[in-house]
Amino acid sequence: MSHTEHKDSSAAISARCAVITLSDTRNEASDTSGAKIKTLLGSEHHLVNYYSIIRDEPRELTMLLEELLSSSDIDVILTNGGTGISRRDQTVAVIEKHITTLLPGFGELFRMLSYQQIGSSAMMSRAVAGIARDKLIFTMPGSTAAVELAMTRLILPELRHLLGQMRK
Repeated sequence: MSHTEHKDSSAAISARCAVITLSDTRNEASDTSGAKIKTLLGSEHHLVNYYSIIRDEPRELTMLLEELLSSSDIDVILTNGGTGISRRDQTVAVIEKHITTLLPGFGELFRMLSYQQIGSSAMMSRAVAGIARDKLIFTMPGSTAAVELAMTRLILPELRHLLGQMRK
């Protein structure tokens, strides 16, 4: 089966997603990045079964990840925020502890595409993706432009294909 044929066979897959914004300052009204993720998922007929804004606190994220990774209603966890290099940015460290299969191409491609938009400061993003307990996890920076880039250029074009591969 060719790559194109396989993609066609996974066209009917609808992902059940959890969207998490990590921020010490945002609320639902000001969370433009979380809203962008939800809108883009909906435009591709994926479901948002969970949405939350939590502080960038490792303990809070760990507890929430444990809950979501145990849920039979979630296929994909998408986070935004906490991927930079400040002391408060703990998202990547927490998520990497849960990932059993790393998808290094996501971070590599995200930084390459981001470099084309914002230049050398793209190197400060530690965006990462992988698989944990048969669920996909994507971490994205908190900026709405970065979320839109990751979603439209990387995640949405491959999401059904990734889930189809995982279900084999």
